[in-house]
Amino acid sequence: MKRADVIEFYARLAEADPHPETELEFVNPYTLVVAVALSAQATDIGVNKATRALFREVDTPKKMVALGLDELKRHIKTIGLFNTKAKNVIALSQMLIDDYGGEVPNDRAALERLPGVGRKTANVVLNVAFGAETFAVDTHIFRVGNRTGLARGKTPLAVELKLDKATPQPFRLHAHHWLILHGRYVCKARTPECWRCIVSDLCAYKPKTPPPKSKSATPVSPEALADPTPGEP
Repeated sequence: MKRADVIEFYARLAEADPHPETELEFVNPYTLVVAVALSAQATDIGVNKATRALFREVDTPKKMVALGLDELKRHIKTIGLFNTKAKNVIALSQMLIDDYGGEVPNDRAALERLPGVGRKTANVVLNVAFGAETFAVDTHIFRVGNRTGLARGKTPLAVELKLDKATPQPFRLHAHHWLILHGRYVCKARTPECWRCIVSDLCAYKPKTPPPKSKSATPVSPEALADPTPGEP
């Protein structure tokens, strides 16, 4: 995608949704780490349902360790892979207590040391909690980057590095949320809804998906396309 098209691409997404936010619910950087770690291979809605009561009771690493593994499992048993995730949450909470005074570090390498926290989770935490210009490449961003031509790559890291290079100011802070939401609600995996996409004329994907016969082909903004069952974060 040419630089002028990249700028226009982001400008349209920004105009439609000036202040995009994560759909995961959290109360502080620690609960954000937990929520993102739990969201792997799960929906934001599913994670939020499981963590609302949990985060009312537990919002620090010390409280999580005191809660204990069995009780944590009870809270998150509706989330896929909850046994492994619960062990990771207890372990990362203990590491935060032992190594970082109970605080979430504002450092990628330190975050990636935490059990159950990979590069994607670290990027989300750095962006959402600390305002870093990071690109958390999940399945949605990987798809959108490759399909549109914005940032093509064979691995999430390759797409991330290309997005980092291609995305200009003033779009860098919110870019990863715009792309996630666009992939979640418009540029869907099985059938991209090109007929109502506000950036379809800038996109390299062909052939464009035509509108259903019963639907209007008028493009609408991403926030108007809320899906009751969103995908990954």
